[in-house]
Amino acid sequence: MASTLPLAGLGWSQGAAPLSAEEKALHALNRLAYGPRPGDVAAMRSLGAERWLQAFLAAQFEPASAAAPEALKTRLAGLDTQALSQAELIGRYREATQANRANRREAAATMEANKDAGKDDNAKTEAARANARRELVRPVLQQTAQARLARAIESPAQLEEVLVEFWFNHFNVFAGKGPVSVLVGAYEREAIRPFVFGRFRDMLAATAKHPAMLVYLDNVQSVKPGYQPPQRLARANPNAQRLTGLNENYARELMELHTLGVDGGYSQQDVTELARMLTGWTVDYRAAQRGSKGPLFEFDPRRHDNGNKQWLGRAVKGAGQAEGEMALDVLAAHPSTAKHIAFKLAQAFVADQPPPALVRRLADKFQATQGELKAVTRALVESDEFWSREAYGAKFKTPYHYLVSSLRALDATTPPDVQPLTQLLAQAGMPLYGWQTPDGYKNVASSWMNPEALSQRVQFASTLSERRARRSGLPAADAQGLMSTLGPLLSESTRKNIAAEPANLQVALLLGSPDFMKR
Repeated sequence: MASTLPLAGLGWSQGAAPLSAEEKALHALNRLAYGPRPGDVAAMRSLGAERWLQAFLAAQFEPASAAAPEALKTRLAGLDTQALSQAELIGRYREATQANRANRREAAATMEANKDAGKDDNAKTEAARANARRELVRPVLQQTAQARLARAIESPAQLEEVLVEFWFNHFNVFAGKGPVSVLVGAYEREAIRPFVFGRFRDMLAATAKHPAMLVYLDNVQSVKPGYQPPQRLARANPNAQRLTGLNENYARELMELHTLGVDGGYSQQDVTELARMLTGWTVDYRAAQRGSKGPLFEFDPRRHDNGNKQWLGRAVKGAGQAEGEMALDVLAAHPSTAKHIAFKLAQAFVADQPPPALVRRLADKFQATQGELKAVTRALVESDEFWSREAYGAKFKTPYHYLVSSLRALDATTPPDVQPLTQLLAQAGMPLYGWQTPDGYKNVASSWMNPEALSQRVQFASTLSERRARRSGLPAADAQGLMSTLGPLLSESTRKNIAAEPANLQVALLLGSPDFMKR
C-alpha cells in the first residue's frame, strides 16, 4: 500500500499545484475519516506528515489492526440490545404491538362505559401506546444510534465507519416502518458492516435476505397469484391475510438503486419478471416465535411463482430460490452495476461531479475483481484524482459529517445520551436511520447548502462552544487548540478574521466558518 500511493499529487486538470504532505494528511482525514482530532495532528507533527499518512492509510485498509480504545469497547459492550437476535428483536416489536392493541381495546371499552370521559380515555390510550413503544422499541433504536455515533467519533478504524455510512445509505432502510425500527441496527451489523471490505455480491445477498430489507421494500408480501396462507402461518404472521399477489417494490429498487442504476438497461417487464423470481423470499415468523438465534430469512416454495420467465434478455426456467440467487449473480456482475457503484463512490469520495476517467477506471476494477470492494476502494484512494488540488476541500459536509467532525475536532467523547445529537440531525434534515425512501441521502452540496441549514450549523457551533467554555473556563485555549487541529484546512483570511474576535466567540466562529463546512 505504502509504495503505490501517488504522493506526487497530480491534479486531474494539469497545472494545478500539488498538495503538500500536510494537506494530503488532512485531506485523508476529511475524506477517509470524519475529520482530524487533536491527537491525529500531534502524531502527524511527531512522525512527519508523509510517514504518518502512510501508516494511517495502511491501518485503514486493515481495520482489525486499529485497536479500539478501551472506553469505546466498554461503551459498546454496555449496549445490551445490540446483542439481540433477529427473533428477539421481532419479539420485542410484537410485544409492543400487542400492548398497543390491548390498550386500545381497554380504552375503547372504558369509553363505551363512560362516553362523557372520551377525551381523557383517548389521552390514556395514546399514553399507554407511547409507553409500550418507549419501553420496548425506543431503547433498541437509541442504542443503535449510540453505537453508530460512538464508532464514528472515537473509532480509529475511520474508513470502515465512513464506508458503513456509505453502504448503509446505498442499501437504505427506514427505521420508521414497522419492525424495521428494531431491526435497523441488526441490519447494519449483519448485512452492511461485515462486507464493506468484502465482495459486493455478498453484501447484496445479505441485504436481500435481511428481515429489515424484506419488510421495508415489501418482499415479505410478494406472493404468486392465488396464494392462500395456511392458518398456522396466519397466526404467526399478522400480515399474512394481506398477501394478495405480486409486489414489485424490492425488485424495482434492486435494479434501479442497488445495482444497475436508473439508466442501466432494463424495462418495466424486467422489474415484473424479477419480482416473480423473488416471490417466496420472506421472513420465517414461526422461527421468530420459537426464538431462533439464527437468521430469519426463509424461502417459502408455496409462495413462489415457479413459472418460466423472460428477464434481461434471458429465459429463466422455474427453479425456486435458485432463480433469485442467479439474478443476484447477474446483477452483481453486470457492467451497468460496475458503472453505477463506481460513480457513487467517486462522487462520495472525490467530487460532486466526479472525473469520468476515474469512474471508468473504478468500474473496470470492480469488474476485474468481481466486485471486491477493498480493491475498488483502494483504487479510489490510489488515484491521482483523489489527491488532486481540485478535490481538496471541494465537498460540502452533510449534516452527519459536520456534526461528527465538529466533535472530533474538539476532541469530544460521545455523550452518554446521544438524543440531543440525533435531534440535531433530524432538525438538519438528516435523521439517523430516518430517510424514508430507498434512494438514501444525497451527498452533493446542492442538497445541503441553503440558508436554513447554514443557520442551524452556526447555532450548533454556538451551543457546542458555550458548553465547552462553561466546562473548561478556557475559551482562548480551546480556540487555539482547534485552530491548530484544523491547520491548513483554514484559509489565512479565516485565521486572521477569527483571531481579531473575542476569545469566547472564536470556537463557534471556527466551527461555523465556510472553511469548516467543507471537507
